[in-house]
Amino acid sequence: MSRRKLGDEMIIQKFGGAAMKDHAMRRLCIDRIQEGIYLHNQVIAVVSAIGRQESPYSTDRLLSITPAFEESTAAWDLAASCGELIASAVLSAELEKAGIRNKVMHSVNSGIQTVGPFGNATIETIETSSIEKDLQDYSCLIIPGFQGMSATGDYMTLGRGGSDLTAIALGSSLKASHVEFFKDVPGVMSADPHINPSAKKFATLTIDEFLPLLECERPVIQQRAALYAKKAAIPLCVRGIAASEEGTWVIPNSL
Repeated sequence: MSRRKLGDEMIIQKFGGAAMKDHAMRRLCIDRIQEGIYLHNQVIAVVSAIGRQESPYSTDRLLSITPAFEESTAAWDLAASCGELIASAVLSAELEKAGIRNKVMHSVNSGIQTVGPFGNATIETIETSSIEKDLQDYSCLIIPGFQGMSATGDYMTLGRGGSDLTAIALGSSLKASHVEFFKDVPGVMSADPHINPSAKKFATLTIDEFLPLLECERPVIQQRAALYAKKAAIPLCVRGIAASEEGTWVIPNSL
């Protein structure tokens, strides 16, 4: 599957915690967003919290502020959602400095409506009208991953893999051309290249070929998100964050 050309539909780009961890890495995110705008006119960037584990603004660090979060699921979700909100604000400011007008779509403006338990909610619907309206004025919108809003206005988090799921659900609801995932590897590999340096990159996989490769300790995207992509029949592209080279296309079985 070849890369699409200038003038095609809007795309979704997903940037994880490692991609957001410091200014140098976020500069690479900005490069990929600029590239996406050039090729596709409009980009929706879905971001995870900055860094991992002990990083100051990671979800784990935010939740370590008080053990009392364990006693209040609503407060736990409110604190947990702050990591992606901070990441969105930081990326937005740095995009503006780079000359890219953008807007953060958070809380009710994201349109992501959730149901179920705090800490492991599911996406019920995505109301896209606010996003579609603002795409008329901005070439880049930023949406915090991992979260949505309940019918009563509470922040709810989506559990493990929630940001990956956010990106694919938005791609489906907005009928995006495809969803791009940016990683520290050049694409979907035959083995973990950090362990096996001879691992090879796949050029193209069907979604059914892709799913078994996620049954490992460090899946390139979360399996529940990939299962949503299978149901939605939306193409995915897994790419390295540091270069504009071709990644791995994961295509619906029907294509």
